[in-house]
This record gives sequence, C-alpha cells and structure tokens, in this order.
Amino acid sequence: MTNNIVKKLTCALLAVTMTFSAWAISLDDAKQQGLIGEMQNGYLGLVVENVEAQSLVTSVNEKRKSIYLNLARKNNITMAQVTALAAEKALNKTQTGHFIQNAAGQWVKK
Repeated sequence: MTNNIVKKLTCALLAVTMTFSAWAISLDDAKQQGLIGEMQNGYLGLVVENVEAQSLVTSVNEKRKSIYLNLARKNNITMAQVTALAAEKALNKTQTGHFIQNAAGQWVKK
C-alpha cells in the first residue's frame, strides 16, 4: 500500500472511532469490565457471555463492517487489507489491562 492510502485509511479509522462516540461510555465500560475486547480481524469480540455486551459487539461490528467496505471500495483495496490495518490500529490503541485476542485466538490482557 502506498503512503497516501495508508494516510487515508488512518484518517478514516480515526473517524470510525469518533463515529462510536455515542457508545463511548458503554463501550469503555464493557472493555473496563473485561466483557469485550479487540480481535485480530478488526472487530470486537465477546470475552464473557453477557447479553448487553453481545448486543453492543453486534451493533459496533455491523457499523465497522460497513465502514470497512466503504474504505475498501473507495481506496480500491481488499477488505482483508482494511481489516488488517484496522486490527493493528485497534490493538495498538487498546489500553493496558483491556482484553485483546492473540494470534492463537485466545483472550489476553494487554
């Protein structure tokens, strides 16, 4: 990927974060409580079975997928490229003590 595309994707992914501001408290609370975490594929995952957390994960992931598809089309790249970049950004941005999914698919605290 060229630097220009990476810059566009980075800006768009920052916009994604802002898009979820309506859930910021709920999303943050769910992460603080260890109910959800960031997965290796750019989406949220359920760490602990919880109906409210599952609903949040589903809602956020639907919005992320829509944004990822638009980014892929707009930049003429694959969905896999977009989700890989999104995952990298999300995992790097995750606060210490919150859950992330490791390469083996296990939930670990960052």
